[in-house]
Amino acid sequence: MQEHGQLFIGGEWVTPSTGARIEVISPHSEKPIGSVAAAGTADVDRAVAAARQAFDEGPWPRTDPAERVETIRRLAALYGARRDELAQIITAQLGAPISFARRAQVALPFSMIGAFTDIAATYPWQENRPGVYGQDVVLRREPVGVVAAIVPWNMPQFLTVTKVIPALLAGCAVILKPAPESPLDALFLADLFAEAGLPPGVVSVLPADRDVSAHLVGHPGIDKVSFTGSTAAGRQVAAACAANLTQVSLELGGKSAAIALADADPATVAKAVRFSGMGMAGQICNALTRVLAPASRLDDYADALAAELSTIRIGDPSDPDTQMGPLVTRRQRERVRGHIDTGVREGARLATGGSAPPAGLDTGWYVQPTVFSDVTPAMAIAREEIFGPVIVVLPYRDEHEAIRIANDTEYGLAGSVFTTDTARGLRIASQVRSGTFGVNQGYSMDPAAPFGGVKASGYGRELGREGLESYLDLKSISIAADVVG
Repeated sequence: MQEHGQLFIGGEWVTPSTGARIEVISPHSEKPIGSVAAAGTADVDRAVAAARQAFDEGPWPRTDPAERVETIRRLAALYGARRDELAQIITAQLGAPISFARRAQVALPFSMIGAFTDIAATYPWQENRPGVYGQDVVLRREPVGVVAAIVPWNMPQFLTVTKVIPALLAGCAVILKPAPESPLDALFLADLFAEAGLPPGVVSVLPADRDVSAHLVGHPGIDKVSFTGSTAAGRQVAAACAANLTQVSLELGGKSAAIALADADPATVAKAVRFSGMGMAGQICNALTRVLAPASRLDDYADALAAELSTIRIGDPSDPDTQMGPLVTRRQRERVRGHIDTGVREGARLATGGSAPPAGLDTGWYVQPTVFSDVTPAMAIAREEIFGPVIVVLPYRDEHEAIRIANDTEYGLAGSVFTTDTARGLRIASQVRSGTFGVNQGYSMDPAAPFGGVKASGYGRELGREGLESYLDLKSISIAADVVG
C-alpha cells in the first residue's frame, strides 16, 4: 500500500484542507494498493494563489529561456534514473503490462522531455519584422500564464509530460490535476519537481474528484486549461472556460479508421491495428478501432484480425510475458462488455472474443480481445468510442466509399491507410478529416510533429514546436521612427 497524506501545492508538501481520500484499486487483484489525500476547493484556491504569485511576481516567467531549459534537463535526468520504479507504479494502478509500461508509459515520456528541451533551446522567442509603413515591429512570445493541466488515466505520464513540460519551458506556472484512477504516478512526479529545484509556486499536483476539477477549470485565476479526456467532458470544460474567456485546448475521443486498400496485406494490417491500441487493452484515444476492408476480401481481414488478436497473452500485468492486462476499472469493463453485447444484438458477426471473461481470469477487470465483422456504419459499435479491445470491420465497394465511411463519424483524431502505393496513400490521407494520420502504420506520435484532433476530437495541438507555442501568447511591439527635433 502506498499512502500519501499530503498534497503538493506550490512546490511544497502541505496538509490538505479536508480529510477526503482517494482509494486506488488494482485492476488485476481488485484489492486496494494505495490511498492518497484528495484536494478540496480550498486546496485549489491555495494552489491557484501560489501559481499566480509565482507567475505575476516570481522569477520563473522572467528567467532566460536557456535557464528554464537547463532546469527541465535536470528534471529529465532525475526522471530517467527512476524510470523502472515509475513503470511499476503505473502497472500496479492501471493494469498496463510491465513491458508496455516501461516502453510507452515511461520511456516515451522520457524521450518527449528531451525533445521539448531541444525545441525550446533553439526556439525564436523574439523576432524582428519590418513593418509595411516603414516602422520596425518586434514580435515577442511570452508565457500564457497559469495553466491547469487535466490528465486522464489511460496514458498519464505521456499526457502529463506533453502538457506540463512545454508549459514550464514557456515560463508558465502549472497546476496538474491527475485522474482519480491514477494519482500515484503524479505524486511520484511531484517529488521529482521538488528535487529539480523549480521556484516556489510554479508547480502543484492535486488529485481530486470531478467537482473539485470543475472548480479548478472555472477558476478566474486560471489563464489556460489543457484537457485530455472524453468528448462529453470536453464540452463541459469548454463551456466552463467560455465563462471567463479562459484559453483552452482539448484532446478528446476518437473512432479512428484503418483503410485497407485492395493491394494491402491483411496480416500486416492486423499487426498494425494490434500495435495501435492493444498494449493498453484498447484504452488509447487514437487506436485504430474501425478497419475498412474491400467488400470482396472482408473475411480475409476479419480472419487475419481474429488470428492476430487471439495470440495476445492476457494476464497478470506484472508478468513480463503478459501482452494485455485488465481494463482500468470495473465500470470501464462493464461498459465495454455492454458494447460487445450491443454488437451481437445488432447482428454483427463475432469473429473472435465476446463479453465473457477470458479463460482463467475471473478475478480482475479483464475483457477478451474482440473482433466484429459484417458491421455497417449505422451500428452503435461502428459509431461510439468503446475504449476497449474491440475492433470492427466494415466493407466498402470503392475508394470513394472508403473515404466517405472513414469521415462518417463525429470524431477526427487519427486514421491510417494501408497500400503498396505510397502516393495513393498520401492522396487518401489528404481526404480523411483528422488531425493525424498514418500511411502503412498507425499514427507514430513523433515528438517533432503536432498531435491533436478536429471535429468532436477537440482542438489545439500538443507535441512539436506547436505544443510549445500553445503555452505562449504573441505580443507585437511597433517602434516609431526616430523623431528629428
